[in-house]
Amino acid sequence: MRRYRSIFFLISLLSVVGCATTDDLRRVHGDLARQIQVTNEKIVSVEQGWAPLKDDLKNEIEGLRKEIAKTNEAIPRLRGNQAEGRAEITEIRERLQQIRGTIDGLRKELSTASLRTTKREEEEKILREKLDNLDKLTFRINFIENFLGIGKKDEPAESPAEKAGKKAPAAKDTAGIGKTDKESLYAAAYGFFKEGKYEKARESFENFLKQYPDTEFSDNAQFWVGECYYFEKKYEKAIVEYDKVTKNFPEGNKVPYALLKQGISFLKLGDKASAKLLLQQVTKDFPNTSQARIARAKLLEIK
Repeated sequence: MRRYRSIFFLISLLSVVGCATTDDLRRVHGDLARQIQVTNEKIVSVEQGWAPLKDDLKNEIEGLRKEIAKTNEAIPRLRGNQAEGRAEITEIRERLQQIRGTIDGLRKELSTASLRTTKREEEEKILREKLDNLDKLTFRINFIENFLGIGKKDEPAESPAEKAGKKAPAAKDTAGIGKTDKESLYAAAYGFFKEGKYEKARESFENFLKQYPDTEFSDNAQFWVGECYYFEKKYEKAIVEYDKVTKNFPEGNKVPYALLKQGISFLKLGDKASAKLLLQQVTKDFPNTSQARIARAKLLEIK
């Protein structure tokens, strides 16, 4: 287009200036015709080259349209599948929630069972400790009894009527019944003491003394009342009860025991002076006894 404009401009200029010749005009027209022909040839060539590309483009467009149609057809199915997938996910979530609830319930039950087991184990442990302490206490009592030479003689022997009763029934007179009741009452009280039931044993011994204030078991019963208070760590009351043994039963065999335990009770209270006097009395009045040996050992501790 620029070239055409130049030629037209040149023709116009020659016409204007009036200096253009016939040959010049012919030459210009020839150039212009050649240029037009070249241009037409190029246009034809472009049109011929564009035709295949146009067909290819049409084919591609048609293919794209088909693909779009297929995609449009698949979209509803995909949406349906997506909805079904969402429903399945919702159901799975609900099931998981139920499973979590079941697990939480099992955890609570397990925790409760564990607490019960722990509590039961603690109770069993406490019971075992009590039994162990009772065994130790029984062993200590037996040891003290054997060392002091008491124990078996505090347990009343069976009466002939009782021995006979194990083989065959026998008639009992009034005196026999009274003796059996007395021994049974004393044995029951002494049994409570050996089991470590000091309060119950003390009450039983005191009841025995009320019913039988002057028998071969009375001084022993009075001594065991003091012992009950001693093992309950009520040392002041124990001292008072031991003193009753020496005053009410001065000829009884429990006097040296009562004096010794009085001295030890004063030591427990921190009264070393009173303890020393009583222990010295034991060594002086009962020199060749096990109570005297214990008193001497305690006196050495005081020093």
